Amino acid sequence: MPEKQIQRSSVLKFVFDNILAVGIIIGLSFLFIPVPVVLIDIAMCVNLALSFVILLSVIYMKRAADFTAFPRVVLLSTVFGLAINVSSTRNILLNPVKDSGHMAGQSEMVQAFSNIVAGSNVLIGFIIFIILIIVQVLVITKGADRVSEVTARFTLDAMNNKMFTIQNQMNSGAITEEEGEFKIAQLRQEIDFYSAMDGSSKFVSGNVKAGIFITCVNLIGGIITGMMGGSSLQNALNSYACLTIGDGLMSQLPSLLLSFSTGLLITTSNEGELLSDQLKVQFSQNGSIYIIVGSALILMGLVFHNGASAILLPMGILFCFVGARLSRTNARNAEKKAESEEQQKKSSQKGSGPEEISPVVKPDELSLEIGYALIPLVDDEKGAELMSRVKRIRREVALDLGLVIPPIHIMDQVELNSETYSFKINGIEAGRGRLKLGHFMCLNTGNVPKDRELVGEKTKDPAFGMDAIWLPDSKRIEAEKAGYAVIDAPTIITTHLTELIRRNAAKILSRQSVSAILEEIKKTNPVVVDEVTTGEHRFTYGEIESVLKNLLSEQVSIRNMVIILETLGDYGRITHDSWALTEKVREALGAQICQQYVDENKVLHVLNLSQSLAQKLLEHRADMPGKGPVVAFDPVDARNYISAMSSAVAAVRERNYLPLIMCPSEVRRLVKSSTELEMPGIIVLSINEVMAASANIKVESLGEING
Repeated sequence: MPEKQIQRSSVLKFVFDNILAVGIIIGLSFLFIPVPVVLIDIAMCVNLALSFVILLSVIYMKRAADFTAFPRVVLLSTVFGLAINVSSTRNILLNPVKDSGHMAGQSEMVQAFSNIVAGSNVLIGFIIFIILIIVQVLVITKGADRVSEVTARFTLDAMNNKMFTIQNQMNSGAITEEEGEFKIAQLRQEIDFYSAMDGSSKFVSGNVKAGIFITCVNLIGGIITGMMGGSSLQNALNSYACLTIGDGLMSQLPSLLLSFSTGLLITTSNEGELLSDQLKVQFSQNGSIYIIVGSALILMGLVFHNGASAILLPMGILFCFVGARLSRTNARNAEKKAESEEQQKKSSQKGSGPEEISPVVKPDELSLEIGYALIPLVDDEKGAELMSRVKRIRREVALDLGLVIPPIHIMDQVELNSETYSFKINGIEAGRGRLKLGHFMCLNTGNVPKDRELVGEKTKDPAFGMDAIWLPDSKRIEAEKAGYAVIDAPTIITTHLTELIRRNAAKILSRQSVSAILEEIKKTNPVVVDEVTTGEHRFTYGEIESVLKNLLSEQVSIRNMVIILETLGDYGRITHDSWALTEKVREALGAQICQQYVDENKVLHVLNLSQSLAQKLLEHRADMPGKGPVVAFDPVDARNYISAMSSAVAAVRERNYLPLIMCPSEVRRLVKSSTELEMPGIIVLSINEVMAASANIKVESLGEING
């Protein structure tokens, strides 16, 4: 390819890649640089065509907010139109005319529009032009400006309620989190759009005023220029009046279309339906309307005894015909709808027998039932603070335990006490509590002097069982000054829910959840997933689920799934026993596990299990199907063992340390299973887990447990 062609194609490619920037620069240059009349005519045609394109784009837009570029399009179109108007005015004044009629050097588009509207009568042309200006200023532009302002204000006012409604739907499970995020994005798009439209409508009204001013200047300046060029006052007035009308129409017609487009767009509903479809439905609901109108037209045609009857009578007959057709069509549709409903009713009656009831009636995975007195906590009109907090619970649990819990379905339950709430997992109650709206729960954490203790209704913190009292809202400041920890109702219930979810995380995990986790991990680590799920030593979803449930039951996060799967892959050829594999996974996650229990100095304070007691536990090990390894002591040894454990743990708690026991990995599960009923808060770590984290922490022994 010749070098010149290559350069030419490169220039064209650059222009097309930057067409908007190039167009803006060219348009702005019209304001300052004299432009050939041919280029002015082309620009006028382009401006007029773009105005029609904008109008038709608005007509075929389903949602107003989808036309996100419209405010900027209004600004660009306004500036472009003004630039053409200024350039055309310059051309008119630079080419004085002495005779009316066709004027050399003047825009063909300007003269064409002038001839169409005014013809040979300049006065009629001016009257039509003034009427168009009045219609645009007082009707379309002013109306669009007002509607844009009101819509923007009401959209902003309704934002909070709409946002709360979406969050309520997400938390109740009515929509997925992805659908909720999409709706929130749409809502924000609407807010941004209508806020921008409130300002951009001022461009349209300003453009109209500027066009009127330019037209007046054009006429006065033209007359003066013509007379200075030797033309008579009458010829100058006729010539420049025609040119002024044509130029004004060429500037105001695109502006009129843009004003109409603005008004049409901001009055468009956001229901996602075309305007034409809405009109078809809404104007065809009742054929009687057209029959009445047609009859009125026929009556008027019979009363009038002139040429109007020749128009009114056929028009009335046409309207009556359309109305009759619509009435018949609507009647047929109503009959079909009634038949369909009757068939559905019969079908439902036939299907009411026990043999046709669906075999699966699935309960909500997670549900929160509340008494009627607690409904204000989820009422949109009263803030619905609980809804946003429940959403945060799901996010916090996902970050903490690595488990994405299902949406929590919140519902009112008349069978509950009015101030009671109940949290259920798969339809089974996991916990319940009581709230008093208009009151705060106050906890004495040891910072309240005896002489400053307040009197209130005694209660228990539902999450941790601590003693507390209820105090009315009016005493909140007094309680805080006294040293109480003051907790409001939404905080009480969300804290309790978080704790219940953490305690029951193993019950929430399902095989479907395992499948979803593996699919997500496979996107970034396909090799480790394939190793675990395929091949000779592959694991089933149930086996992987068992290991993950064992981890979650002891509050071990499963976020680091890659390490968990790698460990399963390493030991899968040796064993598929879930309890043995759980211990190996815990050792691999040793640093993560130990970091949960160290103090601010990275010190892990532990109780050591004596070697003799560890050996004794191994000798009394028994494997229970479904429950894993347990300790089978006789009653006397069991009492001595629990007594020794309780004494050691009580001594540690008196020193304000966590009840943390370190033992060999072979007996770690035995210690945990033998103490979780009597002492559910005990933490049991294996020596191998602590050694895996030894580079990051220090270990301090608080004593040894002997049995």
